[in-house]
Amino acid sequence: MKLWEKDIALNQQVEQFTVGQDRVLDLQLAAFDVLGSLAHIQMLESIDLLTSTELEALRKELVVIYGEIQHQQFQIEDGVEDVHSQIELLLTRRLGEVGKKIHAGRSRNDQVLVDLRLFFRAEIQDLAVSVKQLIELLLEKSETYQSVLMPGYTHMQLGMLSSFGLWFGAFAESLIDDLKLLEAVYQIVNQNPLGSAAGYGSSFPLDREMTTRLLGFRDLSYNVMHAQMGRGKSEQLLAFALSSMASTLGKLASDICLFSNQNYGFVQLPDAFTTGSSIMPHKKNPDVFELIRGRCNQAQSLPAQICMMTTNLMSGYHRDFQLLKEVIFPALGQMKESLHISHLALSQMKVKQDILQDAKYDYLYSVEAVNAEVLAGTPFRDAYKKVAKEIEAGQFERPEAVQHTHLGSIGNLATPAIQRKLEEVWKSFDFETVEAKIANLTES
Repeated sequence: MKLWEKDIALNQQVEQFTVGQDRVLDLQLAAFDVLGSLAHIQMLESIDLLTSTELEALRKELVVIYGEIQHQQFQIEDGVEDVHSQIELLLTRRLGEVGKKIHAGRSRNDQVLVDLRLFFRAEIQDLAVSVKQLIELLLEKSETYQSVLMPGYTHMQLGMLSSFGLWFGAFAESLIDDLKLLEAVYQIVNQNPLGSAAGYGSSFPLDREMTTRLLGFRDLSYNVMHAQMGRGKSEQLLAFALSSMASTLGKLASDICLFSNQNYGFVQLPDAFTTGSSIMPHKKNPDVFELIRGRCNQAQSLPAQICMMTTNLMSGYHRDFQLLKEVIFPALGQMKESLHISHLALSQMKVKQDILQDAKYDYLYSVEAVNAEVLAGTPFRDAYKKVAKEIEAGQFERPEAVQHTHLGSIGNLATPAIQRKLEEVWKSFDFETVEAKIANLTES
């Protein structure tokens, strides 16, 4: 069955090629297709395209199908092109002619659009929850290790004093920036495209504000062409948010791979999070974080992939858009998995407390020595040259006192301010409103 089916047979090879991976990927959209249909039929009844009896029969059966999807009892049958066709087929089998009325006032194009918007909205919520949990863990560790010093590097050379508190906190605040970008994408995705039909509206008097309220969208994509042009753009914006998140998470993974190396020995991963070698019995490889780093590198290429798939397409629908699912859907799953395993591994990672006792780290204190001279009244440039000469002559002795008091430094991590940032961006998502609307829509 195909929603566009007429009486013309399609070449089997052409059909297989055009459907591609859609039937497999569409299973992830099934629940959202039902949600869109539940809102759509209520609207159709309100404009007299369905009777109240027909609405009740359709609504009741759609809720049953929704439950089947939740319990993994739903499948797209052989010969059925996509999830939209499968759901309409089930309704027609179970209810007869009334099942055929569900498609009035919409096109498969805006069905896909609303399914994707609802799917992306739910995926963003899952991502945001995982990011928030990781940020909270990093901030907790930042406070725990605020006084444990470590080397800070520039050009991969010993640079200045840092601390594990500063290191953990840096990644927490960076992830908050990523969360802000994700929230911006959420607000763009959280606009209702339903009623745009094939991108040019409908002659039916559709109540698009009603479906917006029912589905918990914050606003409408008012212009129907604009709604259709959201296909590809939504995926592109989400890809940029994933890429930003991957940049932070990948850098954290790279640091851990380096810092767990025996030549550094700053952190120790639990044995259960490492793998061995087939010939080197001493090996404990940080494979978890190497794979996270690799996946994050893949995610950072995602915006380029989507841009190349959609660039130079004129306005209106193109079948090219179908291929976007094949890159964005797996990327979402991999990012959620990477966030989860990062949280699990970091929660058990051990930090070495006495790193800087080793004399090879003495020069990390050179800036402290310069600053001490300046505080005593020596001009900075003279103080710099004085300490540089001591280092060259092998006469440098590191100072014992470390004074970093300004906001955001190793002595003043500003954790409450960073926590405030997190709370502010979290409030902007307003997931509870959406959850309440969906619960109302699907109650039996």
